[in-house]
Parts: sequence; C-alpha cells; structure tokens
Amino acid sequence: MGGGYVLFGSARSGQMIMVALVLMVGSFYAGSIFGNNSPIYISQPSSSNSSSSSPSQSGPSNFANKIELTYRRTSVSIPESGVNVCPLKFNEYIPCHNVTYVQQLLPSLNLSRREELERHCPPLEQRLFCLVPPPKDYKIPIRWPTSRDYVWRSNVNHTHLAEVKGGQNWVHEQGQLWWFPGGGTHFKHGAPEYIQRLGNMTTNETGDLLSAGVEQVLDVGCGVASFAAYLLPLGIKTMSFAPKDGHENQIQFALERGIRAMISAIATKQMPYPAASFDMVHCSRCRVDWHENDGVLMKEVNRLLRPNGYFVYSAPPAYRKDKDFPVIWDKLVNLTSAMCWKLISRKVQTAIWVKEDDEACLRKNAELELITICDVEDVSKASWKVPLRDCVDISENRQQKPSSLTDRLSSYPTSLREKGISEDEFTLDTNFWREQVNQYWELMNVNKTEVRNVMDTNAFIGGFAAAMNSYPLWVMNVVPATMNDTLSGIYQRGLTGAYHDWCEPFSTYPRTYDLLHADHLFTHYKIYGEGCLLEDIMLEMDRIIRPQGFIIIRDEESIVSRVRDLAPKFLWEVEAHELQDKYKKTETVLFCRKKFWAIL
Repeated sequence: MGGGYVLFGSARSGQMIMVALVLMVGSFYAGSIFGNNSPIYISQPSSSNSSSSSPSQSGPSNFANKIELTYRRTSVSIPESGVNVCPLKFNEYIPCHNVTYVQQLLPSLNLSRREELERHCPPLEQRLFCLVPPPKDYKIPIRWPTSRDYVWRSNVNHTHLAEVKGGQNWVHEQGQLWWFPGGGTHFKHGAPEYIQRLGNMTTNETGDLLSAGVEQVLDVGCGVASFAAYLLPLGIKTMSFAPKDGHENQIQFALERGIRAMISAIATKQMPYPAASFDMVHCSRCRVDWHENDGVLMKEVNRLLRPNGYFVYSAPPAYRKDKDFPVIWDKLVNLTSAMCWKLISRKVQTAIWVKEDDEACLRKNAELELITICDVEDVSKASWKVPLRDCVDISENRQQKPSSLTDRLSSYPTSLREKGISEDEFTLDTNFWREQVNQYWELMNVNKTEVRNVMDTNAFIGGFAAAMNSYPLWVMNVVPATMNDTLSGIYQRGLTGAYHDWCEPFSTYPRTYDLLHADHLFTHYKIYGEGCLLEDIMLEMDRIIRPQGFIIIRDEESIVSRVRDLAPKFLWEVEAHELQDKYKKTETVLFCRKKFWAIL
C-alpha cells in the first residue's frame, strides 16, 4: 500500500547547529522570530565517506525499503529490501495508546475510573511492524536550552492546545515555531513566580522549594511541562506525566522541548514508580478526582511520597466556595487527615499538605477503621500493572539523603542491599560507567548539545545515568519489570525512571529520544518468546529514537552480530568498537545511528 520512496540525508555538524541557534536567537532579539531556520532542517547529502547505502553528494538517494502497512506476524521475517515503512498517516503511532484500539475496548473498561486513559496494548497481530515515518517537513529538533521556549511547529503540528490554552500562556504559535512562555492554568503569569510562591508556602516565607527538601517531583497532568522546565534552575528533577486525552499532544510538546515526560494516567493501576520516591507530588488543575472511590488515588499519592513529602493542590476546591467545591474540599480534608497528612498552607488558589512521618497516628487511625494498613508483601512488589490498593503503607524508605546531589549519586543506597547488590558492586558499577561515558562521547563525536533526551533501557542501579549527570541532558532510567527491582535505589541516588516490560512498546511518542542505551537488554529478553524478540525491541527503539539519534548496544557476541546484520534494514548506520566490560574483558559495542529519512 502507499506510494513514494524513502529519502535520507545526513546532519550538518553540531558546530553548525549551534551557530544556527545563535543566529536564530540573535534574530529574535533583533525583532524577528528566529529569522532563517534553514540550517536546522537537515536536507543536505552526507559526506563522501558514508557507506554505500548513503546518498551521494549530488542529492538524495532512494532506499529499497517499501512503504507498506505491515502488521506483526507470528513468524517475524524481515524482507531483503529492509523493514517496511508505515504510510505517512501513522507518523504519531503509539501502540499502547492507540485511540482506535481503545475504542474497541470501551464496553469492558471502567469509564468512571478513567481506565480508558491507561496503557492498553493490542495483541501482537494488531500491532504494526513497520518503521514509523516522520511527519511532513519534520526538522531536527532545536537544541536545549533554546528548545525550552521554542520548537518547530512542523514537528508537532497540532493547533488544538494553542487554541484552548493560549490565554493561559501554555503555548503560542509564532510563524514556523511554537513558543512556550512558561505559563499554565494556575500560573499564566509564569512558572517562576508560581514556583517561588510554593517555596514560600513550604518554608513559611523563608526559602525556596530546594531549601524545603524538594529534589524529586512528580507532576500529575503536566500539560506542556513548563512547571518542570522552570524547576531545573533549582536543580530539581521532575517526572512529568499526562494521559493522551483531550489536551492533544501535551506530552509530545514536553518531550520536543527536551523535558522529562511520559504518557501515563492515574486511574486504576499503580503508577510505574517505586514507593517513597518523590519529595513532592504536584497537581495544578490536573483533572483528577482525588476525592472519589474512597480516596484510592490519594492513597497512591501517599505511596509515592517520601515521609515529610508535600502534596501541592492548585485546583478550584482549594479556594472556591460555589458549586460542589466545598463538599469536595471537606472530603479531601477527611482523607488527608486519615492518612496523617498535615495541611501547612492554603492561599492564592493552592493548598499544600505534608505527609508526616507518624506511624503511631497511622496505627491509631487504622484501629479507628479510618484507613487500612497495607500488607508488607504488597508494598514490596514492583509497581508494574499492579491494581491500586485501598490501603496506606507504613514507609520504610527512611535513608538519610546526603547533603548534595553529587554525594547522592555516589552514595550507596541501602535498598540495594535487600536486592543482593553489595556496596563493592555498587562502587565498581559507578566507576565503570564514568569511564565508559567518557569513551561514548569520544566515539559519538558530536556536540554535547545534540543529545538531550536519553533513555537507559536496562538501567540496573543507575550508574550510566549518574555518569551522564554532569552533561546538559536527562536520563529516563528504565528497570524491566521482569528483572531485579533496583528502581528504588536509582531514586535514592537522586535520579528518576520507570518500570517497563520491553515485550510491550513504551508509553511515549515517536521520535522522542536522542540516545538509547541498551546494556545486555536483548540477552534478558531472548527467553521470553513472542513479542519480546530482538526484532520487536529494535522496532520499538526505532520508533522512539529521533532521526540521527544514537543507539548504543552492549550484549552477547551472538546478539551483537545479529543486530549488526539487521541494522541496515532498519535504516541505521552502525559502527562496532572494542571496549572493556566491567571486569576488564574486551567486548564489542555497537554504535548505531538512525538515518534521517522521510517519505516524499
């Protein structure tokens, strides 16, 4: 099906991109919005030392990959011509958040609990098995930090959010660009002022959020993630999430800006994050009915918050006296009191509670049958596809945080001892990845600004992300749900991440990461069979990596050899380098790079 052909072009150098951005910013201050943006759009042929499959200096080259709508079959067979390319209309394909498939499920879903907003992965035979193309006029994303405020309109060509939220300064159209002024529904005059107000409210007017002990935040219903963007100057890491709903493409905007975010919803299942991982959970008009269903969603917030963590609630029940808002507020007060939270501030349309570390209070309220205490076994399970629990857990994650993030990155998290990981193994892993990351940058040979959104697909204890922390990027640490649950330790190091199972696609838009790191990921999944094959995972990697993005693969020699053979069929360039593993043995590491191709 479909017509046309696949076009490929290579990047200008990172230096040229930075020069272009400087010129664009200069033209902005001269009075025109970013001026000539052509240097950013990659349309030139590659250099003469490219492989034979690359275009010549004279112009673009055709590729053999066919444009054909192809579904996953029981027996995976990749044509000699390469993996087929999906038709252009599938340029935003998200397998487990596919509206068409969810509509088929609606009769069986609990719509009152908004179950339709959660992940729903179709069976294998209904999943596409073709390369997701970029949209028409796609451009290599603008680099951080300029991308915080400006992204290419053609990369996220949806006007609905600008139309309905422009008055609240979420996003505005500026010619070929989207402009993000830093506003939100409850901070239309700018996130910085709002963030300072929250700091005043949590410190009794004496400091900011960082001095209040806030270093890791979960932003519920984050919009375009401006709240997270403006927490970065304070050194605060935010995991932002929102569903794929009426606020069209909000997470796509966030990721295009270079801000940590993922598609998710708090509805019937636990969030894919460990217990006691966040210093603050933030809800600014997040459209979540916290008071419904005996407060089961509030109990999930309680699970996620660390002792003495904050719940920030900026929504009408916190300040309005009309309609049913006072009734909702009373329910929230009763729920939070039962969980032994303390309301510490309520002003300027915002209420803030602190989750007090008071086990005696929880035990007493359990005796009064105001709450139920969770079983210890339930608390210890990895929160992946786990139904929400109508109970409150007793926090055991009380490790004292080191005084600085640098110290946290190198300090041994005590939760790892329970997982059988010794302090010596932690130190070995930390030192190893410091060395490897330095070599990675040398071998990638790109400007540091060309890598912003990074995912470690098999993060183990976060050593790779810790080594990357000094660079202007962020890392999504993914701990496979079928492996040793080390994600709590990663959060204790001051990092962030999520549980996932790579037998299924990840909850993100296409083209959202600049670098994927896979350390022995394929080896783990080779025993899991259908849906978890090497080809399945490579296809998902291709979906979520940006054009010209890197995929670094370390694995068994047989797997490395197989990936090297398949890479050209996915339109990846590939180089093999010999590096030392953790135990000083030489291993082959693949550096794959996705070609910038498009359907004409």
